[in-house]
Amino acid sequence: MRRWGTSLAALVLAGAGLAVTAGTAEAARATGAGTAAACATGWGSGEKTAPSGSHKPLENIRTGRHECFDRMVFDVKGATATDRVRFDVRYVDALHQDGSGDPIPVNGGAILDIRVGAPSYDYEAGQRTYPGKARQQLPGVDVTGYRTFRDTRYAASFEGDTQVGLGVRARLPFRVFQSDGKVILDVAHSWTAAR
Repeated sequence: MRRWGTSLAALVLAGAGLAVTAGTAEAARATGAGTAAACATGWGSGEKTAPSGSHKPLENIRTGRHECFDRMVFDVKGATATDRVRFDVRYVDALHQDGSGDPIPVNGGAILDIRVGAPSYDYEAGQRTYPGKARQQLPGVDVTGYRTFRDTRYAASFEGDTQVGLGVRARLPFRVFQSDGKVILDVAHSWTAAR
């Protein structure tokens, strides 16, 4: 009788061990699924616009690398979370400077033409607020080693808009949104949710 009880206890413990192992494996799969979902890229590659907003001066453009995307941020001087800033972002075959129409070479497999309703100068103060120069890379921005970004080019500040060309690896999904007076552009590393 005692052997039977010992055998039964051993079976119960073995079953519990299997349940814990299965639970751990299931948790690992769930974590993996959650990780993939964190890189959802259903943004599409079509034009993104916010048609109206204030025209406060551009202060800075900066970039950053993230696990699922590369990011470009336009800091708008004096803009707050309640200010809306106009933008128009789209893929183009070639970047042409606003005003002159002159072509500006941009390296990469695809080009995003970015126009933000924030001029590179302050009308009231009569001074330049962002030091970009036509056809040159963005000052202080180095995209070497980025997974998606390949090149940046300042195009113009014309009729209240700043225009920038962004060379990316390929035509990939992107999103544009505003947060605390900033216009933020994210370009995904791929079309799939996997990293």
